Amino acid sequence: MLTRVIRIALVFIYFAFLVSAPPVQAATRLEEQVLEIIRNHPEVLIESVQRYQQEQQAKLQQTRQAFLQNLKTNPQQVIAESPVTGNTASKILLVEFSDFQCPYCAEAHKTLKKLLAKYPDKFTLVYKHFPLPNAHPQAIAAAQAAWAAQQQGKFWEYEDALFTNQDKLGEQFYIETAKNLNLDLDKFAQDRAIANNSIRKDVLLATQLGVSGTPFFVLNSDTYSGGIELAEIEKIIKS
Repeated sequence: MLTRVIRIALVFIYFAFLVSAPPVQAATRLEEQVLEIIRNHPEVLIESVQRYQQEQQAKLQQTRQAFLQNLKTNPQQVIAESPVTGNTASKILLVEFSDFQCPYCAEAHKTLKKLLAKYPDKFTLVYKHFPLPNAHPQAIAAAQAAWAAQQQGKFWEYEDALFTNQDKLGEQFYIETAKNLNLDLDKFAQDRAIANNSIRKDVLLATQLGVSGTPFFVLNSDTYSGGIELAEIEKIIKS
């Protein structure tokens, strides 16, 4: 009750200053009044922050639940234009959010290769780009190159080369890999230049789901952050 009264008082103070004082003076006096109320009643600020955090957490949970439901009922919408491998007709979808320069993603890549070799017909692997350029300076450039390779049907070969050779990431390696995969280099260059819109869609989805690091996986109704164990996925695939 006290908190509500204080909020109402803050609103009245705000409008009173707007009417009675010049803009600069009103702003200064308003700031002083607000700071005084916060000093005298810090619980108002604490409660507001807590409420905001709760609202954001609830929103995140709703978004994640909607995504998981969509994964079950409309998987093609989740896949969209993302590259897929494995059994594309399988009802079991493993969605990977990854960064080509992330060392943990490279380790997860090894696990996924083993999983695909052991259970090639059991699940569909979907790749979503989530480059983290603040930590990995080559992340975006590598994602652009992989997306360009996808346009020529060679995403998974290019993806494997990137994760296997993280210490070589750079312009020379991107071109050499494209040559080794017999890609049309002119088209490869053109597609790299327009890759950002598609990459941003994946990043936006990851952000909406509350993904903050890589790798991040969604498997049926479960989510996994960080490294993923082969045995852990096998349990779900076999069930």
